[in-house]
Amino acid sequence: MAEYVKLYDGSKCTGCRGCQLACKQWNQLPARQTRNTGTYQNPPALQPTTWTLMHFQEVSNGNGVKWFFRNEACMHCTDAACVKVCPSGALHYTAFGTVGLDREKCIGCKECIFACPFEVPKYDPATDKVAKCDMCQSRVENSMIPACVKACPTGALLFGEKEKILAVAAARAKEVGGDATVYGDKFVGGTHFVYVLPEKVSLYAKLPEKPRVPLTVIAWKDWLKPLSLLAAGGVLLGSFLHYIIHGPKSPDESGDSSAQ
Repeated sequence: MAEYVKLYDGSKCTGCRGCQLACKQWNQLPARQTRNTGTYQNPPALQPTTWTLMHFQEVSNGNGVKWFFRNEACMHCTDAACVKVCPSGALHYTAFGTVGLDREKCIGCKECIFACPFEVPKYDPATDKVAKCDMCQSRVENSMIPACVKACPTGALLFGEKEKILAVAAARAKEVGGDATVYGDKFVGGTHFVYVLPEKVSLYAKLPEKPRVPLTVIAWKDWLKPLSLLAAGGVLLGSFLHYIIHGPKSPDESGDSSAQ
């Protein structure tokens, strides 16, 4: 099965929020009451019922104000911290290389929330479960592109096979020139949602420059847990060998002198 990648080209985005609305409609996500906070961005962050969000960032460039747009959603990491820490298997890799979420299996432990370097999964107290973008898995499985990509009027969002999309991203960053760069393909094993950013990464609010799986997750899942399982296996093996060699423990082996 081919791996798929979604591309967001910030140089083509007009901030129309068509992607945000399409995500809501396709996934039947209810709207929530919000308030004006002095920005066009609404809501202020991802929510259990908002899986795709357009960021609106105003930056002074000396001659006025410049808009920085950014589409935020699950990055679908190849080395996904959320998958590493999920104890129930609710978060898992799909055949397309993306990170799926089986909400029936979610136990609401919130481990994925603390592990994700992009702060994507959101907890819903009403359901005691987390929620996030699943890259429109049901659509992709039926040979359709994600709803957000379908709705984009400017071609800022593209979807396709990994190698082709990464080649398009690299060519586009070179075409835009200046500080334009491809973001996401070099971190956490490579993400399945990549950006072409027309400005330096450091200028985009709440976007980590070097995202990585937290060291605590690596230490537990990759180092300590295998050792603890090995130790537990050693105890079981030792007990089994003792039983084979010496047989079951006799009542007089208890050390109770009153039995004599």
